[in-house]
Amino acid sequence: MSKLLAGRYELVDKIGEGGMAVVYRAKDRLLNRYVAIKVLRPEYTRDEQFIESFKRESQAAAGLAHPNIVAVYDVGKTGNINYIVMELVDGRPLSEIIEEKAPLEYRVVLDIGQQIASALSLAHRHQIIHRDVKPHNILITTDGVAKLTDFGIAKAVTNSASMADTSKIIGSVHYFSPEQARGSYVDERSDIYSLGIVMYEMLTGRVPFDGENPVEVALKHINEEIIPPSKLVAGIPPYLEKLVMRATDKYQTNRYKSVDEMLEDFRNIEFLSTRIGSGFVISEKGSGINSTGIKNQPVDEREFESILQGRPTDSKPNVSGTGGKGFSGGGYNNNYNNHNNYDHDDNKSGGIKGILNAKLIKAIVAVAAILLAILLIFGVLKSLGLVGGSDEVKVPNLLNKTYEEAEAELEDVGLIIKRGDDISSPDVEVGKIVQQMPVAGSNVKEGKTITVRVSSGPGEIIVPDLKNKSYEDAGKALEALGLKISRGDDIFSTTVQEGRIVSQEPQAKSSAKPGETIVVHVSKGQEVTTTMVPDLIGSPYSSREELDAFLSNYDLNLGDIYEVESSMTEGLIAEQSPVGGNEVAKGSYINIGIAVAPSVEMVTVPSLIGMTMNEALFTCEERGLGVVIGDLVDDPTGAGVAGTILNQDISSGTEIEKGSTITVFIIKEAEPVEEPEIPEEPTEMSEESDVTEEP
Repeated sequence: MSKLLAGRYELVDKIGEGGMAVVYRAKDRLLNRYVAIKVLRPEYTRDEQFIESFKRESQAAAGLAHPNIVAVYDVGKTGNINYIVMELVDGRPLSEIIEEKAPLEYRVVLDIGQQIASALSLAHRHQIIHRDVKPHNILITTDGVAKLTDFGIAKAVTNSASMADTSKIIGSVHYFSPEQARGSYVDERSDIYSLGIVMYEMLTGRVPFDGENPVEVALKHINEEIIPPSKLVAGIPPYLEKLVMRATDKYQTNRYKSVDEMLEDFRNIEFLSTRIGSGFVISEKGSGINSTGIKNQPVDEREFESILQGRPTDSKPNVSGTGGKGFSGGGYNNNYNNHNNYDHDDNKSGGIKGILNAKLIKAIVAVAAILLAILLIFGVLKSLGLVGGSDEVKVPNLLNKTYEEAEAELEDVGLIIKRGDDISSPDVEVGKIVQQMPVAGSNVKEGKTITVRVSSGPGEIIVPDLKNKSYEDAGKALEALGLKISRGDDIFSTTVQEGRIVSQEPQAKSSAKPGETIVVHVSKGQEVTTTMVPDLIGSPYSSREELDAFLSNYDLNLGDIYEVESSMTEGLIAEQSPVGGNEVAKGSYINIGIAVAPSVEMVTVPSLIGMTMNEALFTCEERGLGVVIGDLVDDPTGAGVAGTILNQDISSGTEIEKGSTITVFIIKEAEPVEEPEIPEEPTEMSEESDVTEEP
């Protein structure tokens, strides 16, 4: 293949396709690098609402820079071809890995889930909801890094496609949240649900709901309960199962309130896996063998001390998981001192008493270490909600209160206060709280830290850098600082994409008074000059060089040259794209088709003599020939049957072009022979006939 998009991206080969698009490996001639280009299928190019949404969301996704998100480099359109230019990832979809290896080891699931949650956290902070988190949209590189792709496309589909179009969404319905299936309000927690389903599939090797059609699956998401993963596969840690079950709760309010909250549990679980080891995965029956099949080994004092201090023991093995993260195993230090440091002289003088005292000291130390370890484990489990109460408290409203008042109020409900950077405010007096996070009315666990920012008065504000932000995002940022925004004239820019801020007045890092207006100028994209496309149809084609030179007079380039069967004289230009008379950007490529004679296929004429007209039509149609009736004729031999073919104008066995017509002559009905009428002869009466015989 040798297709060039936008005069820059050379399509090399096809590397994948889905319901909405086809993905190609391409070479960026400008930057001399290989990229992936996703080209929308033609059926989506007719939906203007979809295209606009697709473009807007893809441009927003282009601003997401994260190691676990496939980078979007460019979004464009050439003719009726809409495309996205993305990072070319050396790896394969998670769906293939699940198909080959699931159920996956729980630490691998933990690692991949945490990476994708981290990617979603950044997207959600930019007000982007993925809406189509599934294994097919997660790529795992050869280095074990998980990368989330297809940002924006799912949201565009949701806005213009319906559940009735099952051929396009059948791959996603298994990961839909119940609110998506109902067509209800969708937010960040919908992505959390989908991520939970992906982790469920990694742990068990199957999706929780399946059916004969998408509607049946969607109804199961809404109505049926998910079977806990541990009921299907042994060896799943209870704390990891709890995370998955909470993420996939049917009710949005019962799920994690944000991906950041989910990440906090990920970190707690990772702590248990790395510090305490896989031996902590206790079997339901409480035996000495846990559900991973690893024997629960005793842990000595030094190991627990190292856990408390956040450092591993020297002899603890490292088990690598996906992405290169290390996970501590269940080993312990066998080289710990043997406690034989009691005084030998005392032992000699004290005898058995000295030995008993030494053993008593060892026992006390061991018990103390075990108690400390139990307290540590209990604390971690309580933070995960696996033990103890799981009551939540409502965050009180701290605005317009002093720091001391807020501290006392939070202490009463079991929450902790933290003072963030002070912030100027024209409305709130100095020393009073302006902002709090989480906001008032939020439900949080006891012991949660509430961060507040205190007013420093209406002093001068440092103007932030708004370059490359959208007008809407810049407005929100300025409003939070007590500043206003005004849109100046839009300007062309070669460095800032269309719709993003190019410059501002006053400049970034300068001082402004509260309520002051910041004027911004938004990019109109690169200034494009246009030229008229000449009409080339019917012109003779001599050579590529000559035609390229001709088009250069119009600031155009010659693109693809191909042959097209046409009734025009061979060698003339029969097609061109774009067509003549259109205005296009200078530097555009013109593709042309050169006329060649139509290919001719020859067929052998069959014998139609003796057939009825219907039989002749069927026979000729099979060979691509036509048949018409000529004259009705008499059969001179008298042997033929009326209504059958007596003769044909082209003899059987003759080779003729496919599509030709044969004329046939049909025997007509014989006319009946009229017999001549014979007149009756008059009867002559004899003379005797007049004599009446007497009796």
